[in-house]
Amino acid sequence: MTPETLAIDAFVFILAVFAGFELIQKVPTTLHTPLMSGTNAIHGIVLVGALVLASETVGGDAGKILATAAVFLGALNVFGGFVVTDRMLLMFSKKRTPGPAKKGAEKAA
Repeated sequence: MTPETLAIDAFVFILAVFAGFELIQKVPTTLHTPLMSGTNAIHGIVLVGALVLASETVGGDAGKILATAAVFLGALNVFGGFVVTDRMLLMFSKKRTPGPAKKGAEKAA
């Protein structure tokens, strides 16, 4: 990697971090759950890319370890995001009132 490409890559990374921070900061809390679901779909694509990298690793043991870590972290991010989204959606569902366990339980008491 040449110094020029490294500088360009670093600039793009810093710009992406700044733009992402500015965008996320302005999202209202009511939109967090729908955006989280959409982000999980995008992270699924990241997981597929990590799987492809893991299957085509040529970099020896270090490359295989990094590819396996990418698959693990990508899967953790996807599944953890769905768990958080599910828990947030439960907050908006109607509460059920507890009823008798069986129909015959009222007569026996």
